[in-house]
Formats: sequence, structure tokens, C-alpha cells
Amino acid sequence: MSQPQRQASPALTRNFKSPEVPAWLRGVYAGLCLYLFLAALNVIGSGLGLFGQESDFLLRAFAYGENPFIALLGAVVVTAIVQSSSFTTALIVTLVATGEMTLGTAVFAIMGANIGTSVTAVLVALANIRIRSNFRKSFTAALLHDLFNLMTVAVLFPLEWITGALNETGRGVLTRSAAWMADLIGLEEVARPSSPVRVITAPIVDSFNWVAALVTPTDMVQGLVMAMMGLVLMFIALVFMVKNLRGALLRHMDGLFRSYFFRTDVRAYGIGAVSTVMVQSSTITTSLMVPLAGAGAVRMRRLLPFMMGSNLGTTFTSVLAATANPVAAAMTVALVHVLFNLVGTAIWYPLRFIPYRIASWYGALAGRSPRYAFAFLFLIFLVIPIIGIAVTELIVA
Repeated sequence: MSQPQRQASPALTRNFKSPEVPAWLRGVYAGLCLYLFLAALNVIGSGLGLFGQESDFLLRAFAYGENPFIALLGAVVVTAIVQSSSFTTALIVTLVATGEMTLGTAVFAIMGANIGTSVTAVLVALANIRIRSNFRKSFTAALLHDLFNLMTVAVLFPLEWITGALNETGRGVLTRSAAWMADLIGLEEVARPSSPVRVITAPIVDSFNWVAALVTPTDMVQGLVMAMMGLVLMFIALVFMVKNLRGALLRHMDGLFRSYFFRTDVRAYGIGAVSTVMVQSSTITTSLMVPLAGAGAVRMRRLLPFMMGSNLGTTFTSVLAATANPVAAAMTVALVHVLFNLVGTAIWYPLRFIPYRIASWYGALAGRSPRYAFAFLFLIFLVIPIIGIAVTELIVA
């Protein structure tokens, strides 16, 4: 009687074994999650942009730009709101071209735009807070982007400020270099291209806009409600994306990223630059890497070159905005943006072990206790700005 029992066991095992989901179906599911994730980012940006437009917040954020730190902080806030450094830098270039912003203010605002675009990656990482191993890797990936921008600003901000104060023209070394390059470059006037991501996600954004308009009394409240709905959609899309990345799809993606896209640092840098030019938003490209890093599909050591390339790719929009507003000061600001990222890469890529070690150390702390992640946001975007404003106000005064 034991013999039939041994023969029946495999059959029972086969009956109760859950079937493997086909890779192509996981791919379709991943594509849907990616689409919803990108749509959510644009819903958030559209909603907060509507709020900023109705409250005149975008322009008032730069109202006290005589203090360079306030100019930097204003750009951080504006970029965090609209979820796109490309938008902020294009806005800065346009304001300079029309004479509404001085060149000195714009240079420091450009630096702030680079910091503001890294806020989204941290928020995306928080979506994995329930899964410790994924959250640790996701938060480490977000920190790499943050640290590159913060450390570059920490070097170039005082350098530009001090050299500007010592020069009779009041222009720092970055501004003078960019002005020299602007004199050498002659570009024909072109229009700013539309982002393909905005085009394909427009139906979702329009739907959320319609729903928010039905339930809110004013455009300002509509913008806030729309941003909140977009934030909910982003977290939902990320949760399902991370869940889908486990298993067969992750094995296929892991091979693709490791063997081709992220095989070398140079290739990762190029992929970051080209993909950002294509979608017109470094916020999207860098934020997309965070859940992939959390799932283990991307090597951590290749992420920093990718982030550097993404930052360079976002300067394409500001250069186009300057050529659409052919004024020497506007082109100078756009080239300051390019120089900021090139100089930052030249400094920190050879010293990449510094941001790697800091990100790994603090990411491990946040993985053990998520309060360190919130402490990072509190420190970087509240405590340091308040201290910086107080110090620079005393110096300027």
C-alpha cells in the first residue's frame, strides 16, 4: 500500500503547484505599471504646477534672489513642486532673457534646480519602506543622486560666490567661463520640443484633472487635490511594480541591465544622458532607477555614472530654451547649467568612493530604522536651508 502512495505524491504535487507566469505577461504588466508610474509623476507635477501658477508661487520664490542662498533655495522648492529640473531651468533662462531675473541670481538658482530634482527619488524610495532589504537598496540609490548634487553645490556655490565678490564685474568663475563660451557659440533659434512622456500620459493627467475639477471649488485647491491623487497613484504603481519585479521578470531584466545597458560606467553615463534628453526630465529617469535598484536589477556601482549622465541630459532643455530666447545672458545661464554638471562629474567621478561609502552607510542606517530617512529629508530640506539663509543674510547685510 505504500507503493501507490509514493506514486500518487508527485501527481498531488503537480496539482497543487502554482503555474509560472509567462515572462511576456510579466513584461506587459511591468509596462502597465511603468506607464502608471510616469503618469503619476506628471499628475503630481501638473497639479502642483497649477497650484503654483494660481498662487503666483513660482515667481515669488525667486523674489529675494539678491541673497544667493535664497535664490538657490527658491529653485529647490520650485523644482520639487513641478517635479522637473528641465522646467525650472527653462523658466530661469526665460526669466533672464526677459530681464525679470538677473544673471547673478540665475546662476545660483540653476544650482538649486539640481538639488530639487533629487527630492522625488527619495519619495520613491519611501514606497519600499515595508520591505527592508528593498528599502535599503532603494534609499541608497536615491542618496547617490542626492549626494552628487549636494556635494557639487557644496563645492561650486562658495567658489562662485567668493570669486564673484573678488571680481570687479561681480561674476564668478563659472559665470565668466559660461559667458566666454556663449560668445563662441552661435545657434539658430529653435522651439522647445514637447516631452513624449507628457504626450503618452496626457489621457491620465487629463482624467485626473477632470475629476479634481469636479470635487474642488477653486483652481488652487484643484491643483493640491490633483497632486495628492497623483501621489497615491505613484505609490500604488510602485508597489505593484516592485512586486512584479520579483521572480522571472527580474531574472530577465537583471541580465539585460548587467550585460548591456549598465555593463560599463561610460555606457551607464551615456544611457542616463540620452534617456533624459528623450523624456525631457531627469526626475523621471533617476526616479525610475530607484525601484530597479531596490529589486536588484541594477548594480549600485553603475548608478552614480547613470545619475551623472541624467543630470547632463537635463541641460539640453535649458540650452534649447536659450536658443529660443537668443540673448547672451540666457545662453550664459544655460551653459552654467552644463558646466555645473560637467565640473561636478569631473570632481566626483574620480572620487566616487566618497558618495558611495556615504550612501551605503546611511542607506544601511535607514534600512534598519526608517526614521533616518525622514531625518535626512528634515535635515537637508529644512534645517540646512534655515541655517544657510541666516548665515548668508548676516554676510550680505
